[in-house]
Amino acid sequence: MEQYVIKGGTPLVGEVEIGGAKNAALGILAASIMTDETVLISNMPDVRDTNIMLQAMENIGVLIKRIDRHTVEINASRIHSQVIEGDYVKRIRASYYLLGALLGKYKQGTVVFPGGCAIGARPIDQHIKGFKALGADVDIAHGMVNAKASALKAAHIYMDVVTVGATINVMMASVMAEGQTIIENAAKEPHVVDVANFLNSMGANIKGAGTDVIRIKGVERLHRSEYMIIPDQIEAGTFMFAAAVTKGDITVKNVIPKHLESISAKLIEIGCEVQESDDEVRVVASKRLSHTQVKTLPYPGFPTDMQPQITVALALGQGISIVTESIFENRFKYVDELTRMGANVKVEGNTAIIDGVQKYTGAEITAPDLRAGAALVLAGLSAEGYTLIDDVKYIERGYEDFPEKLQNLGAKIARVDSERDVQKFKLRVG
Repeated sequence: MEQYVIKGGTPLVGEVEIGGAKNAALGILAASIMTDETVLISNMPDVRDTNIMLQAMENIGVLIKRIDRHTVEINASRIHSQVIEGDYVKRIRASYYLLGALLGKYKQGTVVFPGGCAIGARPIDQHIKGFKALGADVDIAHGMVNAKASALKAAHIYMDVVTVGATINVMMASVMAEGQTIIENAAKEPHVVDVANFLNSMGANIKGAGTDVIRIKGVERLHRSEYMIIPDQIEAGTFMFAAAVTKGDITVKNVIPKHLESISAKLIEIGCEVQESDDEVRVVASKRLSHTQVKTLPYPGFPTDMQPQITVALALGQGISIVTESIFENRFKYVDELTRMGANVKVEGNTAIIDGVQKYTGAEITAPDLRAGAALVLAGLSAEGYTLIDDVKYIERGYEDFPEKLQNLGAKIARVDSERDVQKFKLRVG
């Protein structure tokens, strides 16, 4: 039994340090196996997804040395297999990055069909299209994706949809292909740029990352590198909304404010005060939130990974808000849980119509996925009474020390494993 127990009603106040970006880290860890020389990666988040990725790499012969909790040394000169398999790997969607890395380095790779959160269909057709364009044969059999090529040759690839995963995967596969590859309609997210910068630090020749056209000139080999992962914009955004939902005052430190512009804009729109400096953002919520409309879009639009958090905030706002989800079709599954807490949200297709209520009340709820789980924690923090959240394993896929960071801001929250722990928590906090 892995649960969070929360006593809500306390405004969160103080400073919180943001860790490395999980989504960037997963791509960078995969890319690190593309050289036989030693790579040092710092600011790596210590979360379930990155630890599963490291385990998958170790299982094929990659030497992993943990320098400290957030620094890892990687040497991939002794890889003995190009097959990534095992039930544990299915738990993370980003395991497919190892396919692009293995294909780019060894011209072959096999990865178990990826899993992750059940937030909607996430086909890998654009990954396959990109690999085939570079000259690989790709097939799916017995739950495995196999890619093989006698040689990889540059290609002009137009992505049918904006996809972060396929942009990163095809970028990795093409860095040592012969000639110049062009990826059009590429994803522009900060973690796409971070993976490109990391590959360039190893000697790749990638230009245009962060725009919708990426040009990759193939090189013969990659070399050693020392690299620091960017801060996590979604962790930062989650704490920014924690201030909004609890009527708090939180300074989010170690961030890149430019990556947070769409989040900051919406917070200002619904009545929060947002102050930016070089590497921190302060969010103050002193009055009841107001209503707005929001539609999730690829970067630099409002992130789909922040949709549950803004919905939780707007469901406490004054008036009618509308949230449209344009990326994933199953991303409103958490609304049933939020309704148990008193929210008035009606979902029609990919749109949520929200009639704001004065307050949430505590309830026993379940985290359906990573970001919705974090958003439900925010709801619990603002609710009257006690909230018990099940399946926190989803939340721990992408948030490091989440309860501890919230406790440091004054939250009454604990991770519990038994009914006895719950009762002890209730006695302690009163």
